[in-house]
Amino acid sequence: MRRSRLAIIYAPDSSPRFSKRGSKHNSAPTIGTPRRNKPVKIALKKRELERRSGARGIGLAVATGYAEAGAQIAIIYRTTETAPATAERLASNYKTKARAYRADVTMPNEIYAAVDQIVKDFGKLDVIVANAGICSEHAGEDYTQEEFLEVMDVNVNGAFYTAQAAAKIFKQQGFGNVVFTASVSASLVNTPQRQASYNASKAGVLQLARSLAVEWIDFCRVNCVSPGYMETNMTAYASEEMRNKWLDQTPARRMASPYELKGAYLFCASDASSYMTGSNIVVDGGFTLP
Repeated sequence: MRRSRLAIIYAPDSSPRFSKRGSKHNSAPTIGTPRRNKPVKIALKKRELERRSGARGIGLAVATGYAEAGAQIAIIYRTTETAPATAERLASNYKTKARAYRADVTMPNEIYAAVDQIVKDFGKLDVIVANAGICSEHAGEDYTQEEFLEVMDVNVNGAFYTAQAAAKIFKQQGFGNVVFTASVSASLVNTPQRQASYNASKAGVLQLARSLAVEWIDFCRVNCVSPGYMETNMTAYASEEMRNKWLDQTPARRMASPYELKGAYLFCASDASSYMTGSNIVVDGGFTLP
């Protein structure tokens, strides 16, 4: 079982406000009025960001990118014991506020309590990144019920509980921003590995994001980032032969560093994407193109 569990990001005032103004016929709500003639800056100064699954890998990279942009960071972790030290390092290196909170995203009461505590500690919540994920490789006919359900529980249920906990806050505030970590596996079948549970779970995350983007249009934006092959713990298991096959399938001919995702997550959290909701940003070195 390959794991990547850790981090959520919140940022005060990082998300553009949504208004309930409809068309001239007062129909469906629309995203808040754009600010004409005002430069767009991808910066999160003094914003509260929470990142679930952010002590390592993609989570750490995104937390670092947000801290670099001036955001205040809350990391939620389950097993990564270095998370508190990571938060301290981010706070020290980037002169911001950063804390770590232990919770299991598959336990709704734990994630709700963690989010509530973060809001108490930081004052409000602007952005949440639902990034916790695990992957297992088995032939479809060989999965046990427990193995299949564990992947779905973390990747789909955990993502939903995380977003739901934040949405309750966003609805009260009247603004907010949800960013899900999906995957290119949401829309294609990776080979040669066999990971039906992971592929199905990430397809579920993508459709979940689209559904919530419509439901929550009154008070927050919801988008996905879908990475391709990344140099993380989740891919470190692969043999040289398997990695070479991945590279043959990727026009860029290399795997990405998690830090190459920072721009996509920053864009989703900033005013630069103020009219974007229900979208999926693919960052894969061209993997899904051929």
